[in-house]
Amino acid sequence: MRDNVRIIKDSLFKILVYSLAFLSIVPLLMIILQIVKNGASVITLKFFLRLPQPPGESGGGILNSLIGTFMLVILASTLAIPVGVATGIFLAEVKNKFTEFLGTLVNVLQGLPSIVVGILAYLWVVKPMGGFSAFSGAVALSIMMLPMIIKTTEETVRLIPFSLKEASFSLGANYTKTILKVIIPASAGGILSGIIIGISRIVGETAPLLFTAFGNPYVNLNPAKPVDALPLLIFNYAMSPYDEWHKIAWGTSLVLIVIVLGLNLLTKVAGKKWKTKF
Repeated sequence: MRDNVRIIKDSLFKILVYSLAFLSIVPLLMIILQIVKNGASVITLKFFLRLPQPPGESGGGILNSLIGTFMLVILASTLAIPVGVATGIFLAEVKNKFTEFLGTLVNVLQGLPSIVVGILAYLWVVKPMGGFSAFSGAVALSIMMLPMIIKTTEETVRLIPFSLKEASFSLGANYTKTILKVIIPASAGGILSGIIIGISRIVGETAPLLFTAFGNPYVNLNPAKPVDALPLLIFNYAMSPYDEWHKIAWGTSLVLIVIVLGLNLLTKVAGKKWKTKF
């Protein structure tokens, strides 16, 4: 009798867990379905190759926003990846009061609202430079990338067996070569996953770019000038009173979701590849 009661309770608990898990993804599924429903009809080849059109004219595209987004991501990654990886290795390898304090600062930075990061970047970069620019936007986005890269690098390096270091030292390699030739390659999967997750986070950020990149209706490749981005275009077009712009905003939202989904799938693939390799 007790065994039957235990089996029934176990089954009921499993049903509860599965039901709650399904309920947790229902809002996401509803959002995706709504975006696909409203945005799929806008997606054409011309949509990606044309510039925005004036209000009231149809046939506008998102070429400037696509180029601006890739430009911001490349610049932000260039700024954040070296600093984030180095800091993560430092936190994993060194144990003292300073690293404990630094780890606390990283946790605080991870919880910092994105709009605050945008205001800080405005004060630190935009005002001294005398205007909005892609570089200032990249600075804001790189600050948001740092915590994810630092934490994933730190946790991955800590998982590396100490025997790998001993083997490297026994062969005559110094500490620098051990880090560069052994530790970083062995932890490349986790580091790469953190970098991709950091990129997937910043690619959809709007608030920091309102104070830094500002937006640009034309294609711009100069980092010292304002650029547009997909989140900025969605924000500006969704707030406009024009139906044609609303359609473009829905289509851009679908493109942005596909990009984020692709980055997350790439994280899984990269992680599995490096796990099997090392």
